[in-house]
Amino acid sequence: MLKKTAFVVKLNLVVLLFELVMLFYFANFLIAFFESPNAIPKPRTYLRANFPEHQYHDDAAFGIFKVKAADIFTLKDSKTDEKGQFTQEIDLGPINGTLRLLYRKFDTKDSLATLISSAHKEKEFHKIMADRIDFENIIDFNRNVFGTFFNFKGNTAVNYQFYLTDSSSNFVWGEVELNCRPNYDSLKQTNDYLKVDLLKFVNSIEWTKK
Repeated sequence: MLKKTAFVVKLNLVVLLFELVMLFYFANFLIAFFESPNAIPKPRTYLRANFPEHQYHDDAAFGIFKVKAADIFTLKDSKTDEKGQFTQEIDLGPINGTLRLLYRKFDTKDSLATLISSAHKEKEFHKIMADRIDFENIIDFNRNVFGTFFNFKGNTAVNYQFYLTDSSSNFVWGEVELNCRPNYDSLKQTNDYLKVDLLKFVNSIEWTKK
């Protein structure tokens, strides 16, 4: 009877040991699975930005053109540099950035070609970091406004640029710069919101001086 009891005890110990070994390997399997580079990661999420409804007011820049500007935009005083270029910054309010405008008056077709070429060089400067560059041509014979609006997709320092001209004497170039590290995914909502206001801006310009 004692021998039988001892045998049962040994058998139970063997079973217990086996279960402990299996539990050890199962635990290691779970750890390896969840730490595996092949495990599907959770998608990255970003904080949702809360911007006001799009509203606009009449404004003027350089005393050269009037425009429908977003209520969140604040035009600062314009300046003139040694080249006779007028520059103006527009604070973008809650978007935490600046729209920089440059105005040049010209008198020949050659001057216009040079200004347009300079605008495209500015575009090419950011091309290296851009995944793609979308553009929209602006052609309005009624307002006598012509130009191109560029949208840079990717982790670029600038996501929007544009130039506008009346093709005879006035030329305006603009660029948006946000006060944060470039991250296209996290800034997508902000840029989508801003694009609506920028397109309203460029598609409402009317020259007040020739």
